[in-house]
Amino acid sequence: MQDLPRDILIRASQGDIEAFKEIYKATSGFVYTLALRITNNIEDAQEVTQDVFLKIYKNLKSFQFRSSFKTWIYRITANTAINAYKRKSKEILHKGDYEITIKTESAPNETTEIIDKEQKEQLLRSLLDMLNPDQRACITLREIEGLNYKEISKALKININTVRSRLKRAREALLTYRKKEVMGDEL
Repeated sequence: MQDLPRDILIRASQGDIEAFKEIYKATSGFVYTLALRITNNIEDAQEVTQDVFLKIYKNLKSFQFRSSFKTWIYRITANTAINAYKRKSKEILHKGDYEITIKTESAPNETTEIIDKEQKEQLLRSLLDMLNPDQRACITLREIEGLNYKEISKALKININTVRSRLKRAREALLTYRKKEVMGDEL
């Protein structure tokens, strides 16, 4: 996602609906994808996306241009998605239910390329699901979105050492999980 021109942001902050539509068109795919990677649930990601754009609409006037608009959206999206994930986790624990989502959509004419992509996405989702929401957000922003430590720090409003620590712990957890998967439960 690239930063948007300043004039579009200013117009949108002054109530220009067409300018806000441009913001939505330019950023909605990114917001949804990031939300999906953090929540690991389509419905939750859709709800987070709606919440994010409602927050952007309500708070765009307070955007000061001290950081990039891109960083501001990262922060809003990551925080909203983490909160949604935590809220949902608490609801599931209170109900005593275990929610398992399995994607079983397939068409008879699927190519092996599509199947491979779905398998990789499923593996990524299962690996990310092993992490706590804070670690998942850091890994997603670093490894998938390509942000550097400083950008992650700004996006999540956390200290850069906290970013390093969360990434280290997340990578260690993922390595341990992969080792167990390869070696069995012998570890």
